[in-house]
Amino acid sequence: MSEHCHCGQDHDHHGNHPANRYEEAFSKFNLQLNDKQVNAATERLVSEKKAQYDTPEVKHQLLGAVELTTLKVTDSQESVLRFVEKVNAFADAHPDLPHLATVCVYPNFAKIVAESLEADKVEVACVSGGFPSSQTFLEVKTIETALAVNDGATEIDMVLSVGAFLSGDYETCADEVSEIKAACSGRPLKVILETGALQTALNIKKAAILSIYAGADFIKTSTGKIEPAATPQAAYVMCQTIREYEKLTGTKIGFKAAGGISSIDDALTYYTIVREMLGEEYIKAGLFRIGTSRLANLLVSDILGEENKPF
Repeated sequence: MSEHCHCGQDHDHHGNHPANRYEEAFSKFNLQLNDKQVNAATERLVSEKKAQYDTPEVKHQLLGAVELTTLKVTDSQESVLRFVEKVNAFADAHPDLPHLATVCVYPNFAKIVAESLEADKVEVACVSGGFPSSQTFLEVKTIETALAVNDGATEIDMVLSVGAFLSGDYETCADEVSEIKAACSGRPLKVILETGALQTALNIKKAAILSIYAGADFIKTSTGKIEPAATPQAAYVMCQTIREYEKLTGTKIGFKAAGGISSIDDALTYYTIVREMLGEEYIKAGLFRIGTSRLANLLVSDILGEENKPF
């Protein structure tokens, strides 16, 4: 089976890749990364630039970037329906405010979200592929994805096989992304790198490159299920990769920050990194997302000037 992806090549999923294809991809990017230098560059960018983005306009943009998420062991048909009804009620009550980007749920809830979501232009995102560990059979991952899409998912969030990546098994990682992308039937695929497990800037960049070349439409920081989750340093490296990839190919890849983003100040940090490294056109094109269950209420309260908890 062959799959055409962002790198412009056809992938043979039966293992007949040139052994050095991944190293060739890596060689097109700047891999001279030092963790201390990345930390310093990130801190400098945020400290120098963030204050100017603490504005009502940016907070409106942040609200429109929110992927309102429920990924609890206690989720049920009833609780997810109540969750969606809050999104509908908010859209009805505040037509002047930006709509959320997505509602993000487990794949078995795709149908109830798709059938009950009435808010205009809000997408149905599902985690898939053995979330959050990605430790299951590829066949299970692709079937789960296809079932979610069939039930109404319009976006899919998968987790990179981090164990395989750290073992140097890039073939498995790339093939899984490509196969799951095929199961998305044209819907956008976000690949979660689980940057806290990757630990180093170099690993984060290589995982980002691998995911993009295998078919990711977005790269995402974290599942939110391990610590550390999203970090500004990981976002910096991921946005650097996206910027270099656009220069190489002309193709824009989206960025999603998720995991532990619980304050407006946190959100402004990630906004600043994306805005400064990729430009406002990425944000206006919907290529910046924030996965959160808490931030939306804070943003709405700030925008309206009074405490408000619609979600």
